[in-house]
Amino acid sequence: MRTLILKVSPERSEDKVLDIAAEILKRGGLVAFPTETVYGLGADALNPEAVRRIFEVKQRPADNPLIIHVSNFKQIEEVAWMNEVAKKIIDEFFPGPVAVIMKKKDIVPNITTAGLDKVAVRMPDNRMALRLIEKSGVLAAPSANIAGRPSPTNAKHVLEDLEGKIEAVIDSGETEKGLESTVIDTTVYPARILRPGPVTFEMLENIVSVKKGEAESSRYVHYSTSAELILITGSKERMENEAKRIVSEFKKSGKKVGIVSISIEVDADFRIEFSSLEMFVKKIYAALRELDKKADVIIVEGVEEKEIGFSVMNRLKKAADKFYRFD
Repeated sequence: MRTLILKVSPERSEDKVLDIAAEILKRGGLVAFPTETVYGLGADALNPEAVRRIFEVKQRPADNPLIIHVSNFKQIEEVAWMNEVAKKIIDEFFPGPVAVIMKKKDIVPNITTAGLDKVAVRMPDNRMALRLIEKSGVLAAPSANIAGRPSPTNAKHVLEDLEGKIEAVIDSGETEKGLESTVIDTTVYPARILRPGPVTFEMLENIVSVKKGEAESSRYVHYSTSAELILITGSKERMENEAKRIVSEFKKSGKKVGIVSISIEVDADFRIEFSSLEMFVKKIYAALRELDKKADVIIVEGVEEKEIGFSVMNRLKKAADKFYRFD
C-alpha cells in the first residue's frame, strides 16, 4: 500500500485535502491527522472493520479502548450519555486536550470501547481536525504510531512507523502541545484522571471533585525507545555529577550516549537542550525519536512533578528502563 501524503499547497487547497481524507475515512480507510496534542490515527468510530484495522496496524492490544473524536456537541450526544460532571468539564475545556469518559450509547461498536460500557470523547482544538471530523463523521483516533513507541508530533514521525500501512496522512507540521490529552472518567465519583495531560489536575479540581488514578492500559509498554532510556531527577549538582559518571561508564564500553536536558550541562555524544518546560514538553517525543536513531543509551533530565510537569513525568517514567533520584 502506498501512503498518500496530503499537504495544503498552492496546487491543493485545504478543502481538497480534507475532502480526499474524508472520502478515504468514509470508505473504511485509515488517515493520520494533526490535533493540538499529537497526530491521531483516524478511522470511522462507528465502523467495526475500520476500527479493527487501527488495532492491527498499531499492533495495539484489543483490550485498550479508543478515544472518539467529535467536532460538535451534537456528535457527543450521538455516542455518549452526558452526566453533570462531564458537562461541567466539557463546557469549560472543549474544544481542548481532554477526553471525557461517559456511558456509551449503543451506536458505538464494542470494539471501539474494548467491550466496555463507557466511551472516552474529545473535541480537539485544531481547525483541520475539526473540519475533517465535520466532513467524515466521528473518528476513533489513538496516536498514529506503533503501540509502545513515542507518540508522533509531526507527519514524519507517523511515516516512520506507519508508511505503507495506512491510506493517508495529513501533513500540517508540528503539533502545538506535544503531549497526549488528559483522560478523565466521569462515570465514577469522584471523577478519576486515568491519564494526566495538558488539562492538569489543578485545572480540573477547580470545577469538579477529582482524584488521580491509572488506566488499565498503563500496564502496557508506552513511549519506549530501542535505546536504553535512563531518567534522572534531583538537585542540579548531583544530577550533573551522576550523569557525567553514567556517560563515562557507557563510553568506556563503546556505547554512544545521548542526553536530553533542561538545566544540567553534561558532555555526551549527542545533546538536545531545551530552554523552558514548555518546549521540553512540546518536543520531548521528537527528541527521543531523534536520539533513538543515533544513541545506544539516552539520559533524560526529569522535571518537577507538578501541573504539566507531572503529566510529562508520567510518560517518561513509563518509558524509562531505569529511574534514579539524586536528591
